[in-house]
Amino acid sequence: YTNTYFKVFKGKNLSNTKCGFVATVGRPNAGKSSLLNWLVGEKITMVSHKANATRKRSNVIVMRGDDQIVFIDTPGIHENEKLINQFMLEEALKAIGDCDLILYLAPVTDKLKHYEDFLIKNTKNTKHILLLTKTDFVTEEELFDKIEEYKIHDDKYESLIPVSIKKGSKVAILLDAIVNHLPQSPPLFDTEIMTTSHLREIYREFIREAIFDNISDEIPYEADVVIDRVEEKDNIDVIKATIVVEKSTQKGMIIGKGAVAIKRIGYSARKKIERLIQKKVYLELFVSVKKGWTKNKSTLKEMGYNFD
Repeated sequence: YTNTYFKVFKGKNLSNTKCGFVATVGRPNAGKSSLLNWLVGEKITMVSHKANATRKRSNVIVMRGDDQIVFIDTPGIHENEKLINQFMLEEALKAIGDCDLILYLAPVTDKLKHYEDFLIKNTKNTKHILLLTKTDFVTEEELFDKIEEYKIHDDKYESLIPVSIKKGSKVAILLDAIVNHLPQSPPLFDTEIMTTSHLREIYREFIREAIFDNISDEIPYEADVVIDRVEEKDNIDVIKATIVVEKSTQKGMIIGKGAVAIKRIGYSARKKIERLIQKKVYLELFVSVKKGWTKNKSTLKEMGYNFD
C-alpha cells in the first residue's frame, strides 16, 4: 500500500469496510466501457460504437464511501475463429471465473438469448446483478415488458436494475447494490487512483479508439498500437507510437492521401490524452505492417496478448 492509503485511512476501523472484484460482462457493444467511465466520472477506458473494441481486461476503481469496488472491464462475449478474438473471449471468461460479483449488461432492446448464453458460460455460478442498459431507447411501457421477460430467470440474478447513462440514472443506487454483495475487506488498492492500468496502456487504448472513430470497415479490427517511447518534460509530454496493421493497403488507408487520415487520428488521440493528464502532448505516430498478426500466436504475445 502507498502512503496515500495510510493517510486516507489512518485512525479508521477497516474491519467493517468492503472490497471486491466486479466483472462487467455482456455481448459486444453492450456499453461496458461507457458505464465504467460514467461510474468513475472520468474517461479512462476506450469507447466505440463499433463492437469488439475492448480487447483486454482492465481494472477501474470506484470508492463508495470507505468501500472499494474494483471493476474489471472485459471484452464482449462472442465467438470467432481469429486468435485475437479467442484471446478476447478467454479474457472475459477469466474475469467471470475470478471475480466476487458479475455485473451483466443487457441492452434493453436485446433478446434473452444473449443473457441465457452468459448463464451457460458462468460455469462457477458466480452471483450476478442484471443491468438493463440503454433504457433511453425504449418507452416506459416497453421497459416494464422487458423486465417481465427476464423474470423467468429471477432465481438466477441477485437483482435487476434498469440504467441509462444519457438520462443520468442515480449512480448511488447501483453502487450500493454492488457493495451489498462484496466481501468484508480493507481496500486492496490506493484509494485515490481510478485504474491499475499504466498510463502507457491508456495512451495505447486512446490511439486505438481514435482509429475506430476515424477509419471505417474492418481496418480497426486488424490494427493495434505499440507505445514506443514516452518522455515527460516540464511543459509537454512526448509520445511516440506505432500503429500495426496486417496489409500494405491498410497502411495506406491509415496514413491517407497527404497524410490526412493519420493526422486526424493523431489529433483525436492527443486531445483525449491531454484531457486525461491535463498537460500538453506531442504525439508522433508511425505505421508498420505485420502480416497476419491477428492470427499468429507468437506475434500476438510480442504485442502483449499473453495466452495461457
